[in-house]
Amino acid sequence: MKFLFDFFPVIAFFIAFYLPEEREQGIYLATYTIIIASFIQICAYWLLYKKFEKMHIITFVVVLIFGGLTIYLQDEVFIKWKPTIVNWCFSLAFIGSHFIGKKVLFQRMVTMADHKLEFPDHVWRNLNISWAIFFIFLGFVNLYVAYSFSTEFWVNFKAWGMTLINFIFLIGIFIYMYKYLKEEEIDTQEES
Repeated sequence: MKFLFDFFPVIAFFIAFYLPEEREQGIYLATYTIIIASFIQICAYWLLYKKFEKMHIITFVVVLIFGGLTIYLQDEVFIKWKPTIVNWCFSLAFIGSHFIGKKVLFQRMVTMADHKLEFPDHVWRNLNISWAIFFIFLGFVNLYVAYSFSTEFWVNFKAWGMTLINFIFLIGIFIYMYKYLKEEEIDTQEES
């Protein structure tokens, strides 16, 4: 359910892009839609959990700035930069966590969801830097598609291609983590 909630603005953007018959106007309707959907997402999250999710706030601010520029200047290039900026902000957060605090960002995120999951520090650091590199890569891929293909292709890539790339990366992350989960189980059995 949270997955759908997190991707609600992207889904709304995709649907809104295809509403106007004139495809060139679709990007502007989609931009208005993602700004409104991101605001609704933040409000709904607050109503449900009485707190704000940092990812939603960062995304909303970037959408508001770049979406606002897209609408005001009638230039779609700004909204096309939004995924890159958001991904690079996330990458900076992952990299910065190596220097701030005792735990890297990925470790904090995972242990908030599952307190029992434990790995050696080098595993957490490898996973964390993998996410940082992935977000940098995703930002560059977005720019390549935005500048090399039509807006319609970019919208489809943003909706389906980025989702597929994320899914493939997550499979790789889980395979890497699974190896250490098995080692942890063996260590636990030997101690018993």
